[in-house]
Amino acid sequence: MKKYRLVPAIVAALLLTACAPKITPETELTQDSDSAEEVETTIIPNKQINDSYYRTLIPFKESASRGLVVSNIFTKYDMKEAELGLMRISQNKFDTENYFFQEGQYLSEETLKYWLARPNQTKDKGPEYQGLNPSSIDEATGKEMDATIKATEAPVYLSHLVEQNYLTKTENNKITLSGISIGLALNSVYYYQKEQYGEFFEQKIPEKELEKEGKKIAQEVINRLRARSELADVPIVIALFKQEERNSIVPGTYFAYNSVDANQSALGEWEDVQEKYVKFPMSSPDNMYRDMNTDFLAFKQEVDRYFSNFTSVFATGFYQNKNIQKLDIEIPIQFYGTAEITGFTQYLTGVMLTHLPKDLLITISITSVNGPEVLIKKEPNEKEPFIHIYD
Repeated sequence: MKKYRLVPAIVAALLLTACAPKITPETELTQDSDSAEEVETTIIPNKQINDSYYRTLIPFKESASRGLVVSNIFTKYDMKEAELGLMRISQNKFDTENYFFQEGQYLSEETLKYWLARPNQTKDKGPEYQGLNPSSIDEATGKEMDATIKATEAPVYLSHLVEQNYLTKTENNKITLSGISIGLALNSVYYYQKEQYGEFFEQKIPEKELEKEGKKIAQEVINRLRARSELADVPIVIALFKQEERNSIVPGTYFAYNSVDANQSALGEWEDVQEKYVKFPMSSPDNMYRDMNTDFLAFKQEVDRYFSNFTSVFATGFYQNKNIQKLDIEIPIQFYGTAEITGFTQYLTGVMLTHLPKDLLITISITSVNGPEVLIKKEPNEKEPFIHIYD
């Protein structure tokens, strides 16, 4: 018989983040502040979820450009992945055992607004503040380009910039900046209006063009960071993130990254990032997704059999290096009582263990018009999933 645990939501959230946390002694250190005369006290948490997560320093310091992501990145899926994906890439340079995470503290909201503009919009500013997107001025006429011409010849490539700081502990019991990661969020589609308050049109940006322009922008960002005395000798990781369209229900992903060591500015060879999110079920899947699609269709068929009037069951699979790493399933349905919820949860758990891969991280979210109802999570190769039925 399977065991079901009803626990408060906040406890469930902690339990679901990972397996047993790694316990380490809590350490109180000092960290230099923006003022040369001030020293801040910071604490290294005594819990690390697992080796895939960075410990975050206490007190938490918000990003200097906090809030811009909401207006600059199209979907909530991309907002989350632009940050989490950059953390995964950063682990290639900054390991989770010796480095601690902090949101970006060096690029202010004002700086980012200038960088995300076009150079003709920032011409009254210094070179370190010039817009990184193409100019919208026609060189031949000296006038603003027509909207349609602008869409094909000078689209906005860079929509947002994510900064992450990685710190280490020094011998004199201080925390110091030891690495910076920068994520460049690039538009796969350029949206524009032919007239003010008119309808929006869209122009897809070819992948080769987006990659070329993204790498060019990346080198300029590195040059500007190196020009700052406080960042001259800090290793930097920079990565290119391709946003999905505005109506997409899956997140975009990083597709390339690079890095420079301390006191260096020239980017070398770029490394490809083999990551992709895909939606199941698929009508005509590629070979890479066919087996998973078949398994999910069998799972979905059993769910449909339980509820004859069922409308939708869908899942998002996350692939790395052409192998699926996790599957997130969403099941929206109308429930009428606690007994029905419990019965469906029991049935669904058995179907999951029967039809879906044993070696896969699987999360199932069941929701109704009243909000979250059930959360099921199974770790790879675990026989018993964790089940939380919301009060």
